[in-house]
Amino acid sequence: MKKAKNNPNHKNELTRERILDEAEALFANKGYHAVSVREITRVAQCNLAAVNYHFGNKQNLYLEVFRSRWLPRASRLFNNFRKSLKDNGHSSPNLVVESLARAFLEGPMSDDERMRHHKLIFGEFAQPTQAFELVADQVLKPLFTSLMADLRAVMPETTGDRQMALNAFSILAMVLYFNLARPLIARFLDGYDEGDFKNRLVDHIVEFSLNGIGAGQEEVR
Repeated sequence: MKKAKNNPNHKNELTRERILDEAEALFANKGYHAVSVREITRVAQCNLAAVNYHFGNKQNLYLEVFRSRWLPRASRLFNNFRKSLKDNGHSSPNLVVESLARAFLEGPMSDDERMRHHKLIFGEFAQPTQAFELVADQVLKPLFTSLMADLRAVMPETTGDRQMALNAFSILAMVLYFNLARPLIARFLDGYDEGDFKNRLVDHIVEFSLNGIGAGQEEVR
């Protein structure tokens, strides 16, 4: 029996995965419109026929990056957020914001994956493509709905729906920005211990968010 590494199907799968890996990095760093198929084939060390065989064209390749890379990571982040809330039992504004921040800053991704993940979504915010609908329907809307419900459960009943929505958007925006801007923040904040850096960011996000949504200083640990 032939070894797996000599199996044509195995080689095709390896090529496909390599194309996806390199394409994701290029799309994240340069944006969809600035990346050419020729550049992808050069970095992935394959020919144009391989891209056409596996994906058809650049747009399909880009969408597959989101389907097979971005969406699964986003699902892990969301599940991490929900598990944190469930494991802590009694909820509070502090716990909701902290669980969300820790899921994004300390969740089940390497720093490299996290950076690519957030660069891709910020690219879609700046210049939406067909991937934006995929992300909005399958990730952002469920996350926003969940965060709204969690905040509604621990905030005063006098907070209106529109204000609650703005609160949720503000918290999400802060979490996303601090993830993307971590290298810049670290560069400007001299004297921060690297091992404690994420905890410091989480604490700041929690404190700033709670003050912003009117939860009060007493909630901040």
